Amino acid sequence: MVRYAGAVILLTVIYAGALASADPWDLLFGAILATALIILFRRFLHQDMADKPPLRSGRLLAFIPFVAVIVRDIIIGTWTVLRIVLHPRPRNRPGIIVVPFGERTPGGVAVSGLAMSLSPGSSLITIDWERRAMLIHLLDMRDPDAARAELQHFYDRYQRAVFP
Repeated sequence: MVRYAGAVILLTVIYAGALASADPWDLLFGAILATALIILFRRFLHQDMADKPPLRSGRLLAFIPFVAVIVRDIIIGTWTVLRIVLHPRPRNRPGIIVVPFGERTPGGVAVSGLAMSLSPGSSLITIDWERRAMLIHLLDMRDPDAARAELQHFYDRYQRAVFP
């Protein structure tokens, strides 16, 4: 019950902040809206915790290199896009690759897609749950197998310990 009340208060404050108003009627409407959203999405918000991996200190420590590699990929991707755009005759080969996501959890698939899309030059197009694969557009796809191997290496080395 405390969790629901805290969520209603937090959502009401966010609503009031978005309106930049502390009018009692706005606060009342925000509280009603927050309560309705929490009731509507309660199954999604409070799923069984048995499905989720436990929070370990190892996961917290593995988060630091995970973020560092994403920042490194953003810098490399920015440099690559800059080189392609400013070159008199760009030599890139844009294309779409299919990357199987194997044993990733649904949350892990979402994090993989977000991490790939943060770096300039690559973006997630769609996730095919039936084929268990992601379609990714790359600005420079000279070697599709190397790109797949690099994405799998990122997952195995950095992401799996944090977001399986």
